[in-house]
Amino acid sequence: MADYQKIHPVMDVEAAASTKEKGSSSHQQQNPPQRSIPVMHPNPPKKSRSCFCKCFCWTVSILVLLLIILAAIGGILYLIFQPKLPKYSVDSLRIRDLRLNLDLTLYAQFDVKITANNPNKKIGIYYEKGGKLSVWDERAKLCEGFLPKFYQGHQNVTKLDVALNGQTQYGSTLMKAIQEQQQTGRIPLDLKVDAPVAIKLGKLKLRKVKILGQCLLVVDSLSANNKISIKASNCSFNLKL
Repeated sequence: MADYQKIHPVMDVEAAASTKEKGSSSHQQQNPPQRSIPVMHPNPPKKSRSCFCKCFCWTVSILVLLLIILAAIGGILYLIFQPKLPKYSVDSLRIRDLRLNLDLTLYAQFDVKITANNPNKKIGIYYEKGGKLSVWDERAKLCEGFLPKFYQGHQNVTKLDVALNGQTQYGSTLMKAIQEQQQTGRIPLDLKVDAPVAIKLGKLKLRKVKILGQCLLVVDSLSANNKISIKASNCSFNLKL
């Protein structure tokens, strides 16, 4: 029996390599490599922020400088003029009328003598129109009057006569309380001052301010047309810009 040899087909290595290269080339053409694109972030607006900071610093510096200048001017004026508040005292109090009306209101008419003292050597005081003086007891205002308009010079003492009158509700209750206090010989009263004034520094007249004050008095009686004795007096005043 003859021997037969099996013949296997020989692979064409060059053709296979060529085919492989073609396949790889076509694959590369179908799926090209992707490239990452860098993302650009905008820079913050440094110029605008820098301008704002500069403007803010300049504004604060100017304000501080103005405050320093004003404080220096105020200090110089204080040293030159040495301002002092005027002083007031109640010299006498007279009751012309104090009665209960038919409608049960209380009518009061007082005369008050006041001394106003300007202790300043270089400051004058203009007492403007609209100044008021009022008398109160512990419960209500009894009467009110207007202060005169006048100019008070340097280190001047001025005597003022002020007429006050008024009408108050709940007169029967007030009259009963006043009569009970008269039996003790000590009746508390409160005199309130509200005076618009203008200050004169040398030849310069400044804007209006207000002198506000009160005098706490204790009198022995509130009988009409009788001499009233002021047993105690405590006055305090301040300036309202």
